[in-house]
Amino acid sequence: MGVAPATAQDDYPSTTDPRASLQPGESVSSGMNLVAHFPKSQQAFPGSGSYNSDMAFTGNHAIQGNYDGFTVYDISDPKNPTIEVSVFCPGSQNDVNVYGNLMFTSVEATGGRVDCVAGGANAQNRARGVRIWDISDISNPQQVAVIQTCRGSHTNRLVEDPNDPDHVYIYNSGTSGQRSASEYVHTPEGYVNGRCQQTSATSPNPSQWMIEIIKVPVKNPAAASVIKEWRLFADEETGAPNGLQNGPTRSGHPCSTTPNPFNPSAANSCSPAGSNYSPSPNSTTCHDITVYPEIGLAAGACQGNGILIDISNPADPVRLDHVADENFAYWHSANFNNDGTTVMFTDEWGGGSGPRCVANHRMEWGANAFFTIDRSGPKPKLEFQSYYKLPAAQGNTENCVAHQANILPVPGRDVMVQAWYQGGATLLDFTDPANPREIGYFDRGAINPTATVLGGYWSTYWYNGNVYGSEINRGFDVHEVLATADLTANELAAAKTVQLAEHNAMSMRQYEWAPSFTVVRAHMDQVARDGDIKANKLANVTKMVDKAEDASGKNAKNAIAQLRAASNQLDTNDPWQAKLHAAIVALMADLA
Repeated sequence: MGVAPATAQDDYPSTTDPRASLQPGESVSSGMNLVAHFPKSQQAFPGSGSYNSDMAFTGNHAIQGNYDGFTVYDISDPKNPTIEVSVFCPGSQNDVNVYGNLMFTSVEATGGRVDCVAGGANAQNRARGVRIWDISDISNPQQVAVIQTCRGSHTNRLVEDPNDPDHVYIYNSGTSGQRSASEYVHTPEGYVNGRCQQTSATSPNPSQWMIEIIKVPVKNPAAASVIKEWRLFADEETGAPNGLQNGPTRSGHPCSTTPNPFNPSAANSCSPAGSNYSPSPNSTTCHDITVYPEIGLAAGACQGNGILIDISNPADPVRLDHVADENFAYWHSANFNNDGTTVMFTDEWGGGSGPRCVANHRMEWGANAFFTIDRSGPKPKLEFQSYYKLPAAQGNTENCVAHQANILPVPGRDVMVQAWYQGGATLLDFTDPANPREIGYFDRGAINPTATVLGGYWSTYWYNGNVYGSEINRGFDVHEVLATADLTANELAAAKTVQLAEHNAMSMRQYEWAPSFTVVRAHMDQVARDGDIKANKLANVTKMVDKAEDASGKNAKNAIAQLRAASNQLDTNDPWQAKLHAAIVALMADLA
C-alpha cells in the first residue's frame, strides 16, 4: 500500500488571480469562451433543491441529471441548445449513463418511487437502485426496469464487455443508509435470504464493503439483475469484508499559515487540534468507479482508498492494488489518460458543499492526486507523482473542491477539463503527471457573497468539439475551447476530428485519430513548443509537410516522398519528435 508524500505547487494559492476577486454576476475566462447558457429558471426543475447533477451524451443530445429527474438537450447547434424533453422522476442524484438505446440513472433517496410519482414512497413502491430506460425515442424515454439495491445508487458505472456485445454491466455504488429489512431486494445465488442485512463485518451478508454488479441483456433490459455483490475491500488472507484500511490518519493537522484575505477573522475550516483530518480507517464503499474496458482496468475512488482493478472479466473483477493518503478526506472519482498509463484521483473534502479553496487551505486538500501505473512487476501498481489543485483562491461562501472531469482528444498530450463547483472549470495539462499545470479556465463570482449556497459546476465534459457544463444552480452551459500558445489551433482541430456516437465520461473508450495532415500539424506544434529542435530543421519539416499536403490530392507518390523527407529530419530519440514521426509514417501509409 502506497502513501503519497506532500509536494509543492508554486502557484497555489493565488489571491491576485482575476478569479479571486470576482463579484456575483461577473465571470472571467482564459482559453475558454462561454457560447451558450441555458438558465435554470427556464429548466423543468427550477427549484432551489432540484440540483442539476451529472451528464451523458448520445448523438446530438446531452442528458443532464437532476435530483427531480433528467433533461435531454438537443445540441446539434451547440450555441443554441434546446430542450428535447424533461422527465420528472425524483429520487436523486439521477446520475446518467447511456449505451445505445439504453439509459441508466441512479436513485438513492428514500422518497423515490418506482412510478416516478412524487411523495408517498413505501416498502411496496420505493425505488432505490438503478433505473433502466429505453431511449430509442429520445423524445419519449420509457422506464423498463428498476434494479433494487441495498443502499440505493449514488453512482452507476456502465461497463462494456469487449467479448460479449449482448450484455453490458453496471457497477453500482450505494453510499446511503441501509434499506429496511422488510423490503425485499434481490437473491444473488449464495446470499442469505436475499435481504439486506445490518452493517456488521461479521454478519453473513453485510450491505456495506461491496458494490453490486448488475448484468443487463441489451435486447431484453427488463431481465437485468444483480449477479454479484463484490467484496472489493476483503482482506486477502482472512476474507474479512472490511479488510482494507486506509491509514495513516492524520491527527490535528493545522491549516496553512496564509491568512484568509476574504475574512481574516473567520474560523477556518481545517481540522482542529486533536481531531482526525483523514477519513475513518475503514473503506466501507466506493463513491465512484471509472472503467476502461479497452485496457482491462478500472480505478475505484473508494472513500478511504484509491483502488486499481482488473476488469478483463467485467462479471468477476479483481483488485490489483490500493493506495491511501493522509491528505485525502474522501476519495471521490477517477480519470485515466488515453493510453492508460496515468490515473488521477480526486478528493471531495467537505462533500462538495463547503468552501474548500480559500487561501488558507493547503493545496493537497480537496485536490487531485496523480499516479502512474507501474507494470514492471507481476501486478500493476499505482505510483504517486503529484498533487494539483485549482490555483486561484476562492471566496469563503463558494463551495469548491475537486470534482468531475474528462480528457480531451488532443493527440500526443494528456489534457483534461475539470469542474470545481463554484471554483468554475479548468483546463489542465497532465502529460507529465509529476508536473500538471493549468492551461485555461472559466469562473463566475459567488452565487451569494454572504452565505454559502450549493452551486457551481458538478461536471464539465468535452464532447465532439465543445465543453459542456452541468451547473447545479445556474443551468446548462456550452463552452468553446480557444486556441492559445498552450493549446494551438492545430491541436484543437485534431481533437475535433474525434467524433463519438455517445459518451460517458467515466466509462471510457479509447480515443483514436485517423491519419491526417491536421494530426501531423498538431504534433508539429508540440515539437515547436518543446523547443528541442533547431529552428532551421523545423522550418524544413514545415516546408516539406506543406508541399506534401499540396500534392496529396494530385500526386500521392510526391506527397509520400515529401513526408518521408520530413520524417528523416526528426530525431526519434526525442519523445515529441518521435510522436511527430509516428504521425507522419501513419499518414504515409494512409496515402499509399
